[in-house]
Amino acid sequence: MVTIKTIAKMAGVSHTTVSRALNEDPAVKEDTKKKIQKIATDLGYSPNLRAKGLVTNKNYTIGLFFSSISSGTSYSFLTEIIKRLYDSLAQEYSLSINGIDQLTNYDSTVKGRLDGVIVVSQSVKDDEFINYVKQNNIPLLVMNRLISRDDVANVAFDEYTGVLQATEYSIRMGHSKFGMIEGIEDFESSSLRKKAFIETIRHEQLQIIPEAVIQGDYQVASGYRAMKKILLLPEVPDLVFCGNDDMAIGAMKACYELGVRVPTDISLLGFDDSVYAKYTNPGLTTVRKPVNKLSEAGLQMFDQVLNNPNYSVSKEIVQPELIIRGSVKNMH
Repeated sequence: MVTIKTIAKMAGVSHTTVSRALNEDPAVKEDTKKKIQKIATDLGYSPNLRAKGLVTNKNYTIGLFFSSISSGTSYSFLTEIIKRLYDSLAQEYSLSINGIDQLTNYDSTVKGRLDGVIVVSQSVKDDEFINYVKQNNIPLLVMNRLISRDDVANVAFDEYTGVLQATEYSIRMGHSKFGMIEGIEDFESSSLRKKAFIETIRHEQLQIIPEAVIQGDYQVASGYRAMKKILLLPEVPDLVFCGNDDMAIGAMKACYELGVRVPTDISLLGFDDSVYAKYTNPGLTTVRKPVNKLSEAGLQMFDQVLNNPNYSVSKEIVQPELIIRGSVKNMH
């Protein structure tokens, strides 16, 4: 096995000099650096990342923190954003994935262990953790939720406009009686989606059936349970907006079990455009939350935060896209 000591012996220098040369340390003379790098290449040397980290003061680990992994964050969103970030990171880095709600000691999880932190935030409850990371001068990016502070790199999604577009579309299609299955109550995405949905319908002076607005938790099973309750009401809406696609899929199953046809008897709207949305029968009309754009914009910012000490942090808002499939009936 080729080691730094092997290269040091062949080059006639100390192993510390070899480490510095392989990490482009300007303190090493250029001709010595080239000599060492050539020997390393000829021998097929592959650096040990842990040893490299000791020299460069890096752990080669990025902390990815969700508001919660165990509850509230849908599996489709969780897995998609992890995959996008994992694919986008430099090959030598690994991800440490955690839920903020499960942390008991910030120091033991973060300080001295991570080169940087990405927070995929859903709730203002995350602000305490975000403040801790910032106060400890750890490179930080907050994704998904627009935060009020201006000293943290922030990429967010325009939740309100997405629901506004979807609701306006359903109104143009002739719907006049509405219900909703909400997400987690203290998640900002839930409150923004509900606010946009209700304000748009009230602006058009149309009807929201109060009993048909039911709390869910972004999981499939909650959509299934809520939809069964809605379908058994004395007055049933002609369209139900589900706070995300996972709940819409659960709602669709409830409709099937009760012999209610989508969209012939009732229309469904989702949110996220998860990987499953186009495979339902009928395909789910939904709002695309472009995780790829969110991740791409975020990683570009995060690269600057990690590597450019003069970088002036910024905010970016990623816009939604309405995806029309077959789950919303044309009532005209």
